[in-house]
Amino acid sequence: MKYRQLGNSDLNVSELALGSWLTYGGGVDADTAGDCVRQAFESGINFIDTANVYAGGAAEEFLGETLKTYNRKDYILATKLYFPMTDQDRGLSAVQVHKQIDASLRRLGTDYVDLYQCHRYDDATPLAETMQALTDVVAAGKARYVGFSEWSPQEIQAALDLPEVVRFVSSQPQYSMLWRYPESEVMPLSAANGISQIVWSPLAQGVLAGKYLPGKAVPDDSRAASPAMNGFMDRVKNNDLLTAVQRLQPIADDLGVSMAQLALAWVLRKKNVACAIIGASRPQQVRENVDAAELSLDAGVLARIDAALASFIRP
Repeated sequence: MKYRQLGNSDLNVSELALGSWLTYGGGVDADTAGDCVRQAFESGINFIDTANVYAGGAAEEFLGETLKTYNRKDYILATKLYFPMTDQDRGLSAVQVHKQIDASLRRLGTDYVDLYQCHRYDDATPLAETMQALTDVVAAGKARYVGFSEWSPQEIQAALDLPEVVRFVSSQPQYSMLWRYPESEVMPLSAANGISQIVWSPLAQGVLAGKYLPGKAVPDDSRAASPAMNGFMDRVKNNDLLTAVQRLQPIADDLGVSMAQLALAWVLRKKNVACAIIGASRPQQVRENVDAAELSLDAGVLARIDAALASFIRP
C-alpha cells in the first residue's frame, strides 16, 4: 500500500480508503463487515470513511464497536454531516454542526475524528456560520481537519474567501472513468489551495468491475441484487453501457489485472487524488482492490479506455 498526503494536513492516507455507505451497519452482516475491516488493516489501509446518515447512524455504531480492538493512532477516521438524521436535524447550521459531531463521536466511541466533512452544501445556512462552527469544532479538538463533499467550484471559492476560519483539506466528489466532472474545475481549484480529492464510487458501484453483463441477470451475491444496497444502481439496467464497459476487459487482460483494479488505477493516476474509497462487501474485494495501487497506466492505455467508453463518459 502507498500513502499520500491529504491536502495541507499532516495526514498521510492510504491510496485506498474503506467506505461504509450502504454496507456496514446495514446491507452487510456484522461478521462479514468485521472481516472486511480486518482485511483492510492487514492490507495497509489506514483510512476509514463514514457518515452520520449511513444506515441511520448504524454504520458509525458498527465502526465504533469494531475499531475498539485497534490503536486509535493507527488509523485515520472520517465522518460527515448534512443529510437528515431526524425531521428536525439536518443541514450545516452551527447548532447542527455541534450537535452532530457530538453524536457521531458517541457512536464512533472516540474523542475525535481526523476529518469532519460537509456532506453537501447547505443553501439554507450562511456559509460564514457553517465555517465558524467547523472552526470551533477543530479548536475544541473534536476534529483535526475539515472537508466537503460535492461542492461546486463557486461554493469552494466562497469558503476560501472567508477570513479567519478553518481551511478545508479535502474534497469528496464522485469520480470514475464514467463520471469526470471534477477534472475541469474542482481539481484545479483544489490543487491550488491545498485540498486533495477523496473520491467515491470509483467503480461506479461495481459497474466498472465488469460483474454486470448486458442482457444477463445480476449476480445473486452482488450489490445490485441486495434490496438493502441497490437503491442507486440504475446503470445496471443500461445494456448499452454494460456492453461498453465490457470493452475494458481486453485492456485489463493485456495488463494482467482485473477490471476493478484498472478502474481504481485510473482514478489514482491523478496527483490531486489522495485516495479512492472502496465499498467492499467481502474481504476478497479488499485484497483485490489493494493491488490497484501498484498499477501505472500509460497514455496508450488511457486512450484505449476513452475509446471504449466514449459514448458514456460524463465530463
